[in-house]
Amino acid sequence: MVKDLTEGKPEVVLWKFSLPMFISVIFQQMYNIADSIIAGKFAGEEALAAVGASYPITMIFMAIAVGSNIGCSVVISQYFGAKEYKQMKTAISTTLIASFALSICLTALGLLGANAFMTAVRTPGNIFYDGSLYLKIYIGGFLFLFLYNVSTGIFQSLGDSKTPLYFLIGSSLGNIALDYLFVAVFHFGVAGVAWATFITQGIASLMAFFTLLFRLRSIESEGENEKFSLYMLKKVGYVAIPSILQQSFISIGNMLIQGLVNGYGSAVIAGYSAAIKLNTFTITSFTTLANGLSSFSAQNIGAGKQERVERGFIWATAMAVGIGIPFFLLFFFFGREMISMFLSGEEGQAFNVGIEFLKRVSPFYFVICIKLMADGVLRGGGVMTQFMAATFCDLVIRVLLAFSLSPLFGTSGIWSAWPIGWTISMVLSCLFYFKGNWKIKKR
Repeated sequence: MVKDLTEGKPEVVLWKFSLPMFISVIFQQMYNIADSIIAGKFAGEEALAAVGASYPITMIFMAIAVGSNIGCSVVISQYFGAKEYKQMKTAISTTLIASFALSICLTALGLLGANAFMTAVRTPGNIFYDGSLYLKIYIGGFLFLFLYNVSTGIFQSLGDSKTPLYFLIGSSLGNIALDYLFVAVFHFGVAGVAWATFITQGIASLMAFFTLLFRLRSIESEGENEKFSLYMLKKVGYVAIPSILQQSFISIGNMLIQGLVNGYGSAVIAGYSAAIKLNTFTITSFTTLANGLSSFSAQNIGAGKQERVERGFIWATAMAVGIGIPFFLLFFFFGREMISMFLSGEEGQAFNVGIEFLKRVSPFYFVICIKLMADGVLRGGGVMTQFMAATFCDLVIRVLLAFSLSPLFGTSGIWSAWPIGWTISMVLSCLFYFKGNWKIKKR
């Protein structure tokens, strides 16, 4: 079902639109966390470290898929809000064709360069083979990952956040079941974790794609739309490329930090892997809400209703803070219990690393959620230069501080880079939001 986000109370519309997306995040992150829990509990600490060592590399590929999702979502939302359905369909078909070609090229690049990537992040020898194997299987399914993310972005552009949720729930539950079957029962180790993701993600992406094609037939437009348009590709690329760069540079920054962490050995990698999965759960929750705000903003800007965007920003920020409170309480006060989900035993260096990371980072969730909501409006309004500046500020500061502080304070210096980078970039994002260039940005 498609939905017009330009009518009704902004807070109600935004909440109803964003809630299915947030539930989707819960299930998506649930199976990501389940990968690490099952690997750590049933295959051992080194298996958890192997999955963790390859994680920032897989996130680079995920970043490209998510950036494409965001790019097509903004443009399609603006056409949908303006009720220009013929142009909207051209934007959709152009995005799907370009995404297919890009995903094939990236899959080939990833498979050929997997070992080089693992070497680049200084993966220890005792986990190198398993980490590389996991990475190759994951990249082999990149076409499915790309197709699912782009299809989800299109559904959300049409105001439908429920359909992707249904596919994700099925995929997540299936992934957890296959994780347990392949690792705990068949003892496939790290390969079992990767194949579980490959299979379930493939099924979900194909179902989402064919459902999308069926749904588009119900939207009437005047005349036959172009199947591929260079003009439309450029228009989508104007938003998608900065979004991809933003997501990719963040992942590259995380990969550089992962290389720094890898130098401290597999126990530290295991602890960091557990903590970063929990942290990613939180940040992805905020990011998903920000993506919903982008679609909401884009539709309303396309319809010339900028005042609804301002109200939406206030309510989205309030929702994000409300989401951040339980995460902060769990991670700060019950960090040991959270890390124990991933590791056997109750003591050790891996435990201490994970607990310290959560205590240093979680109090600043209320800072990063404000930044991400401001970024959501900037992106929805197509103010990509300012959007990228705020994002890269966070990235550069975090990476520089991690490398500068680690020789003095060890891993504690690395973890301290997160709060400082988030705080500075939050101030910059808010300045750009209140400057208001997004209000006059024309479709």
